[in-house]
Amino acid sequence: MKKLNRRKFVKTLAAAGAVLASDSVPSARGALTPRTPAGDSWDIVVVGAGVFGSWTALSLRRAGRRVLLVDQYGPANSRASSGGETRIIRMGYGPQEHYSRWAWQSLPEWKHLSEVSGQTLFHPTGVLWIGKADDQEIAQSAIILGKLSIPFERLSRSDLTSHFPQLSLEEGAIGLLEPAAGALMARRAVQTVVAQAVREGVDYRAALASAPAGPSRVESISINGESARAAAFVFACGPWLPRIFPQLLGDKIVPTRGEEFFFGPPPGDRRFAENSFPTWIDNIAETFGTPDIEGRGFKIGVDLHGPAFDPDRDSRTLHEKSYRWTRDYAARRFPALKDAPLVEHRVCQYENASAEEFLIDRHPEHENVWLVGGGSGHGFKHGPALGAYVAKKVLDGGPVEPVFALANHAPVKSPSIFSR
Repeated sequence: MKKLNRRKFVKTLAAAGAVLASDSVPSARGALTPRTPAGDSWDIVVVGAGVFGSWTALSLRRAGRRVLLVDQYGPANSRASSGGETRIIRMGYGPQEHYSRWAWQSLPEWKHLSEVSGQTLFHPTGVLWIGKADDQEIAQSAIILGKLSIPFERLSRSDLTSHFPQLSLEEGAIGLLEPAAGALMARRAVQTVVAQAVREGVDYRAALASAPAGPSRVESISINGESARAAAFVFACGPWLPRIFPQLLGDKIVPTRGEEFFFGPPPGDRRFAENSFPTWIDNIAETFGTPDIEGRGFKIGVDLHGPAFDPDRDSRTLHEKSYRWTRDYAARRFPALKDAPLVEHRVCQYENASAEEFLIDRHPEHENVWLVGGGSGHGFKHGPALGAYVAKKVLDGGPVEPVFALANHAPVKSPSIFSR
């Protein structure tokens, strides 16, 4: 049987902390316990080098484990949900305190990675929420942010128009500004996480992994036709997760098509640059966007999911009806962009899960196989905290939070943005 080549071990950074025993297999309860190495194998194989998989692999390596990370197309490739240009990192999540905590915990990790890598991964633009006076998500976000001592500022309509004259707002509009939040450079960030993981000793390979098979405890999986043995396996495959596990997840995680448009501000007009306008979320029109970051243009995304999308085969060309709707919105909300040219367009798929909660749980038939996904369009920012959480569960065992459990995920019904 062929073996996978392993990279030369790279000593972990001093900040990684105490190293645990590196040779282990899962016990009956799912925790990892010592074992004798047999041949060329790993402690954990992580399938999928997106934001969830890469941070999980790095967290496992920092716990002293031998980790193999694989991805069929490469980190943050153009077909992946972790690809593209920018992602919002904000702490406001309405009543969902667990996500506010994770985002707040993740922010310094993104900043630290930016510092040690020398790459600009985070743009501190702040995040502005726009809503109606009775917007419950904004109201509940303010309560949770206050509870967690996360800075924010409430804004009236007059405050909004005074601070941001670029906006044209309805009567009664309100705002909430998160000054510590901003935008992450998605593709660059994931590629930087993988590069850091390799520097710290993670083995990486561009390869296609198969679904696990056999008894309750899986001994190995096939990677490009070769056997990869490990004590545990983590499948963090984004939109490919329901394809690998169709009977289990085929209707519980549904990849759908989202659209993002980048408009070019008028020549010499700096009102839409990142030092003049924040990243924003418009609850009134179900849109979001970023200012002109690194010359890409002013980004407007439509925050509705659909239709169903095949990340391997479906077209990523512009959909005319969605474009026209977005252009009309831009002219209404940002009058100076009425005639702005479209300088770029991207399709960014979402892996919708019920209630937009993440899936983090063991496979019900394989005690040492973990399923991680369901980012639902908001998962990127949580990479560091999620990776640490998954690593702890894989290593220590025990139950997962009920909100992330497979049993909590009902079939998904995805709306289409093109029917509006």
